[in-house]
Amino acid sequence: MKISAEMVRNLREKTNAGMMDCKKALAESDGDFEKAIEYLRLKGLATAQKRAGRATSQGLVHAYIHGGGKLGVLVEVNCETDFVAKNDTFVEFVKDIAMQIAAANPICVSPEELPEAIVNKEREIYRQQALESGKPQNVVDKIVEGKLKKFKTDVCLLEQAFVKDTDKTVKDLLNEMVASIGENINIRRFVRFQLGEDLD
Repeated sequence: MKISAEMVRNLREKTNAGMMDCKKALAESDGDFEKAIEYLRLKGLATAQKRAGRATSQGLVHAYIHGGGKLGVLVEVNCETDFVAKNDTFVEFVKDIAMQIAAANPICVSPEELPEAIVNKEREIYRQQALESGKPQNVVDKIVEGKLKKFKTDVCLLEQAFVKDTDKTVKDLLNEMVASIGENINIRRFVRFQLGEDLD
């Protein structure tokens, strides 16, 4: 199938991937747009995994204030070089992450950072709910694990659906950035303040 310049342009606009990568993705997937997107996502994931071990000592701390000063987020996102830290695409990504934190109120960056006490508490609540609803014992564990997985998706930043494009997670967005910028990027930490709310 002939890959037109318009097809390549459309895929580039949707994925932010390079022109040659888009052309190759479309060629590999016989012009199927959805398969080409999946191809680029997998390529981005592979690139991100290759770069994951590289040191990230540069980056940005960004403050986002919302709702007329009633909600604020401070986030630190690291990259490998000062050059990338000043790149408009990287700066926009950091702003998007701050906005995500403001909108979706995560507890931590990744599931590995979730405090064990919180996980155990949720597990116990889900177990009690399942038992009280009369579910048989062999089904209870599956229900509990399913609800815990959903809980982690809701409260871990990287697992959340990206607010600007709910077809992808924040982790997908991060992997796409790593692939397009060519450096390891790490969302290191954040804090979210809401007027009148107590900090745990």
